[in-house]
Amino acid sequence: MRIVCLSDTHNRHRQIEVPPGEILIHSGDATTNGTLDEVKAFAGWFGRLPHKHKIFVAGNHDWLFQRDPDAASKLLGGGITYLQDSVAEIDGLKFYGSPWQPRFYDWAFNLFRGKELAEKWNLIPDDTEILITHGPPYGILDEVETPHGSASHEGCQDLFERIKVLVDGGQLKLHVFGHIHGGYGTSEAFGVRFVNASNCDEGYRVTNSPVVIDL
Repeated sequence: MRIVCLSDTHNRHRQIEVPPGEILIHSGDATTNGTLDEVKAFAGWFGRLPHKHKIFVAGNHDWLFQRDPDAASKLLGGGITYLQDSVAEIDGLKFYGSPWQPRFYDWAFNLFRGKELAEKWNLIPDDTEILITHGPPYGILDEVETPHGSASHEGCQDLFERIKVLVDGGQLKLHVFGHIHGGYGTSEAFGVRFVNASNCDEGYRVTNSPVVIDL
């Protein structure tokens, strides 16, 4: 099973060469301001890609999915599976997607660290095999450089704690996310593959290729 991972394309999707695969995942921030026109343009492009299955999880820039989820879902059409705290089973694999991340200014799908986010992550089923979130777990592909040249971890500790429980269950194989552009890349821990699939760098330039995972 070949899975192609995208994230944080920020309206620059047409600059990306998307490799073939069976399942195409976009883990959020398809747009910059989340307007109806932006979502429509993204959905038209994403929907025409040849991959058999396409999954989308919204990000903090994708405002329409929070303000008017019915309109946003209609724009995606029937060929794209939209996951918002929900499950999909595709070719025998169990996917779960969620758009939430720790509060940063006043963007979409922001919640406070602690109880609010923990409640969302507790909704992830124990038998999830492929997890898709917009933001990363704490300490995994989540580093942001500070103005002084050091790096800070901006991922969600509550998500990390939930992942440890999922790992104990033995089902989780892959976690795909984005949000922290500078964290682009792949990592492996606890027997799980982690992918920060951010296609744009911190200057919102398309510098990173889609990530291909074979399961």
